[in-house]
Amino acid sequence: MLESQLFHGLPEAELRRMVAVARRRTFRRNEVVFHRGDPADSLHLVNKGRFAARMTTPVGDTVTVAVHGPGDAFGELALVEPEAIRSTTVAALEAGETYAVHRDDFDRLRGQYPGVNDVLVRLLARRLRRASEQLVEALFVPADRRVLRRLLELAELYGGGDRPVVPLTQEELASLAGTSRASVNRVLRAEAARGAVELRRGRTIVLDAAGLARRAGPAAH
Repeated sequence: MLESQLFHGLPEAELRRMVAVARRRTFRRNEVVFHRGDPADSLHLVNKGRFAARMTTPVGDTVTVAVHGPGDAFGELALVEPEAIRSTTVAALEAGETYAVHRDDFDRLRGQYPGVNDVLVRLLARRLRRASEQLVEALFVPADRRVLRRLLELAELYGGGDRPVVPLTQEELASLAGTSRASVNRVLRAEAARGAVELRRGRTIVLDAAGLARRAGPAAH
């Protein structure tokens, strides 16, 4: 059963009602949840695993724009925008599990329990706040600091602890930070020289999160 405490800040009773009408979905590593351009008909609440949202740029490159983990959600607009289409392709980075809430089921549920709208409103508010923060960062925060911020966020997403392992490539980290792979490589090598990270093929081990946080600077709120 979905651990609703993972979705901190969301109304627990209403969240449980949503889960009651949801369909449990399991995914293998690299399995696609949906493709960009597909009809958007369901919200996914992440219970296990991590999922990458990707899109193709005008020049044909595939970039990762977000990583969703337990306690997160993706596809919220499907519940509020009729005939919407998916704006990204979402795939499982590892074996994972979601609870998919179809738009028709959600509409019936909120007819009975209008309070479930609070869950959707708060999910949309989170997404809007995050988008605003990223826009400010893109305009005013140097690329080096953006790289460190994304690395710290991923370290937390992958469990935190003393030596969190972030199993994403430098290309994926670069697209999340809105910079080049060369910049990410330079930043990570500098941090490795400081002893703050350890670099492995396709992954980064964080050894000194506090030092990274100092150099990343305060995040916007």
